[in-house]
Amino acid sequence: MTISSRVAAALGASFLLFAAPAFAQSNTAAPAAGSQMAAPAKSSKARSPESLECSKQADEKGLKGKERKKFRRECIKEAKGAAKKQ
Repeated sequence: MTISSRVAAALGASFLLFAAPAFAQSNTAAPAAGSQMAAPAKSSKARSPESLECSKQADEKGLKGKERKKFRRECIKEAKGAAKKQ
């Protein structure tokens, strides 16, 4: 085996070694234009009506991060307390 064929073989092997993971990851399909991707579910539990309503209210107020969490926690607590009184 000549030196040039050894170099060519080494280059080919290195190409396969480093390029294969890139090709393996690129087979994911892109979402169609205009479609919305679903948010990853943290649990399989269905959300309560109180939780959904409080999320809508937080969206309307434009709350994000810690403020949103605090608002939703208090809102759900109040909504469940009001439901128990009825």
